[in-house]
Amino acid sequence: MTDPTTQPEGERLQKVLAAAGVASRRVVEDMIVAGRIEVDGSVVTELGTRIRPDARVTVDGTAVQLDVTKRYLMLNKPTGVVSTMRDEQGRRDLREFTDEVGERVYNVGRLDADTSGLLLLTNDGELAHVLAHPSFGVEKTYVAKVRGAVDQRVIRRLLDGFELDDGEIHADAARLVGRPSQGHSMVELTLHSGRNRIVRRMLDHVGHPVVELVRRSFGPLHLGTLRSGRVRELTSMERGAILTLARSER
Repeated sequence: MTDPTTQPEGERLQKVLAAAGVASRRVVEDMIVAGRIEVDGSVVTELGTRIRPDARVTVDGTAVQLDVTKRYLMLNKPTGVVSTMRDEQGRRDLREFTDEVGERVYNVGRLDADTSGLLLLTNDGELAHVLAHPSFGVEKTYVAKVRGAVDQRVIRRLLDGFELDDGEIHADAARLVGRPSQGHSMVELTLHSGRNRIVRRMLDHVGHPVVELVRRSFGPLHLGTLRSGRVRELTSMERGAILTLARSER
């Protein structure tokens, strides 16, 4: 591996990180001296360090996006909206929420039209490709309102797994939320699988068809109190967490 401190080209590390919003130049200089910053896998402690635009930088182990033109947004997708930027059938699509962004962004993965919740939007094609690839298996958490009274035996079946028509499946985590009421139950499921309509098929299989389904988290991102139909920029901590996740696969 090339030692980044010997590279004459590029800009000074503290200037680049200040521009990326990490901290002021003075604070970044303190971080460098303290050995908290890595460039392309190597700790740098020299204040004269210069880096190339394509360098991979981490601060305290968290990835930093140096390209300030990259956008990362969270949408709480309502039901009735298809996960595409242009629907040829004239259904509600994501342009309804991205036109105001001012950049051409794309959704990372998909949510069914009848599923609401967290959808990541970005113009970072490399990150989108990594996170959406079926082999990557980003952990996702859903809350489902289902028919019938779910008990702990059903939860155990979801955790132990079973065979569906496209292979075996099991939840990474599952729990009953509250108590069954008025013929319905609330179930929280966490799983890595990106198979088509997998949560609905799993709950159908155990005898509790889904009435409503919301994705509450995607990797390190959590929907929180974001209202349905609203879009917001990721915080610097969220951006670092999702970049760190994506780079772990590269």
